[in-house]
Amino acid sequence: MWSVLLMGLGGLMVGGGISFHQQNKPRWVSISFYALAAMSLLAAYLLTLPGK
Repeated sequence: MWSVLLMGLGGLMVGGGISFHQQNKPRWVSISFYALAAMSLLAAYLLTLPGK
């Protein structure tokens, strides 16, 4: 369940990064959105791995 929510959040963050890039906002804003999206997608992946 959490992995699905984190994947959705990652998708929204990628969309936000693209949107801010198209609006010619400062580069660090887009990069921070992409970094947060990557961390969210990584967390979603790690939650799907089987535990011991």
